[in-house]
Amino acid sequence: MKTTERDCRVQLAACYRIFDLLGWTELIYNHITLRVPGDKPEFLINPFGLHYSEVTASNLVKVDLDGNILGESDYPVNPAGFVLHSAIHSGVKGAHCVMHTHTTTGCAVATSRNGLSHNNFYSAMLEDRVAYHDFEGITVYSDEGPRVVESINGRNAVILRNHGLLSWGENISQAFAYLWTLQRACDIQVAGSGLGAESEIHPDIRQKCSKDALQFNANSGGSKDVYEALIRQIDRIDPSYRD
Repeated sequence: MKTTERDCRVQLAACYRIFDLLGWTELIYNHITLRVPGDKPEFLINPFGLHYSEVTASNLVKVDLDGNILGESDYPVNPAGFVLHSAIHSGVKGAHCVMHTHTTTGCAVATSRNGLSHNNFYSAMLEDRVAYHDFEGITVYSDEGPRVVESINGRNAVILRNHGLLSWGENISQAFAYLWTLQRACDIQVAGSGLGAESEIHPDIRQKCSKDALQFNANSGGSKDVYEALIRQIDRIDPSYRD
């Protein structure tokens, strides 16, 4: 069945509510974007000024790659979000959904010179799947876009150094699977940081774990089933995101 813009709006609004449920919010900041069907590269982004718990299918804002608002909206879009997401949507093949967070543990790992540790179940599944991009300040300058794309180099999980976490995927559930796994790896790394010397996982085992981590396949049931379970939870709490 063909996906419509309305379908995308409902899916993305649900995602904002899921982030709110998980505590992945930053007041009115940060972004999740989703490309809408069609020949032109257009995508949906959150209305700047609303908390994630207030986002609905109808108040999401549609923009083009130049940040022009398409149609009517009572809200602007945040340039710091648009510039970063636009660069990835346009420059990374298959990046139909882009997610960015400033969680405490994600930001903490982003400040670490060594980056993500190779010492836990979740980081092992991300072997050769994590990219790093050096901090250049607030992402409001379009000239940074090509450098972000170059840094990503096709990897779906991204640590923006001194900044936060990012993921992208062919669909929402794949992007979420990457971000959730990266976030869990950061949570465990920070929680265990005061326990003494780390027990690093052997590179061969990490490679095997990454290969066996089927939840990252955009077309498999793993990421889709997890994401749909979270949507059912949101529907039980507050289905107003569908409005």
